Amino acid sequence: MYHLILQVTCQTKFLLNEHILNMPQLKNRQYLEFEKPVKDLYDQIEQLQNTQEQSETDMSTSILALEQKIELVKKEITDNLTPWHRVQLSRHPDRPYTLKYIEKMCTNFVELHGDRNVKDDKAMVGGFAQLGDKTVMFIGQQKGNNTKTRQIRNFGMANPEGYRKALRLMKLAEKFNKPIVTLIDTPGAYPGIEAEERGQGEAIARNIYEMISLKVPVICVIIGEGASGGALGIGVGDKVVMMENTWYTVISPESCSSILWRTWEKKEIAADQLRLTGTDMLNFGLVDQVIPEPLGGAHWDYDKAAQNLKDYLIPMLNELENIPAEERVNKRIEKFGKMGFWEEKTV
Repeated sequence: MYHLILQVTCQTKFLLNEHILNMPQLKNRQYLEFEKPVKDLYDQIEQLQNTQEQSETDMSTSILALEQKIELVKKEITDNLTPWHRVQLSRHPDRPYTLKYIEKMCTNFVELHGDRNVKDDKAMVGGFAQLGDKTVMFIGQQKGNNTKTRQIRNFGMANPEGYRKALRLMKLAEKFNKPIVTLIDTPGAYPGIEAEERGQGEAIARNIYEMISLKVPVICVIIGEGASGGALGIGVGDKVVMMENTWYTVISPESCSSILWRTWEKKEIAADQLRLTGTDMLNFGLVDQVIPEPLGGAHWDYDKAAQNLKDYLIPMLNELENIPAEERVNKRIEKFGKMGFWEEKTV
């Protein structure tokens, strides 16, 4: 009994500290390969700051010049991002996850747990929160930001009980006539044998079936990775939008490369051919809007990224709430029914 309490206490401590650990601090920041020019400039700033402290020489002018140069370099990088770069940015270890967005956008968040059947899936989080003057049900996948929390969160890959928890919370929101916002960030639903034994496919299919007819407004936001059925399990709504540096497709570039070319080395080509970026999805009519991120990506400024999303959500929820429930459901059905390309032939 003591060991069980100790284990639960340790897990709780790690999860409560996630918001502290997941901060964009320069000293502990991780850089992608194409972000190296920015890292070099920050290293120069750090050297100047150390020199200023040791020699009491005013280096503020030089530091300011480097800071301005950093903004220019970030803009240059942003303007030349390839689809594979955006995939990398969506997985950036410093990128904000679901709970960070909720923390930055909302107040009075009350997390709800469990599917009332198997257990509480830590990869799927949700609960009521105050967004502006509205009470909203937030549901989303949550990744960890260090080895321990990644294991606890199962790397953002939900089991069937996670999707059943999400559905339970959606039905709770519908019961109290509260809008729903889902935040999607997953490499896919958990593919383990135990997940399949507990009905992974059925759980996702059930969510898609139920979400299409929810009587309350539903907005789905891809904040990171939007892969396969794992994303679709909480991805059916009146509006589906993507943050700027995210991707949304049926398969990851690495898996696509391994199937087509029997190697992961073609992943950059696969990313390009999959047409998985926000711009591509918008052109295909699969999403409704692409929400801009701070210069360089959401991992550089959590507050700005959250504010951009909040500025979209509040007016859109107001707009959706003014539409009668039956009309909203019919529009949702029509929206998803028109997706895709097909050709009918008469014999």
